[in-house]
Amino acid sequence: MPARWAYFDTSVLVKRYVKEEGSSSARDLLHRHRFLSSAIAPLEALSALARHRTSGELEERDFLAIRSRMQKDRAHWELVELSPLVLSQAEELIQRTSVRTLDAVHVASALTFQAASGIRIPFITSDARQREAAEEWALDVIWVE
Repeated sequence: MPARWAYFDTSVLVKRYVKEEGSSSARDLLHRHRFLSSAIAPLEALSALARHRTSGELEERDFLAIRSRMQKDRAHWELVELSPLVLSQAEELIQRTSVRTLDAVHVASALTFQAASGIRIPFITSDARQREAAEEWALDVIWVE
């Protein structure tokens, strides 16, 4: 039986590649679920990795190795497109919660996937504001510290 879908925020995805608090839990969840995220996740993850490199937390060679591994992993990712429906839902989220722009896109992407597929999926995040918004919109949140 194939693993069930789970929506992964970029905050959890980055923990798969960079050792930080919650990395072990993130890797375990990534192994147990089919990966679903927003089309913005690869760009957001690359930006986070570049910040780690710029701050000196990642050596250049490690950054390049992680980037290569991430590109290979992308073949197994399902990404929700940035459709007008997702963007409209994100606008509504921003008006009703204190969620930031890209976090709203993630929550809206998960909601859009659930509505289109009829499948309830866990929403996995390590971002506190995003968690609050996802819970407000009745997503089944898994918190990764």
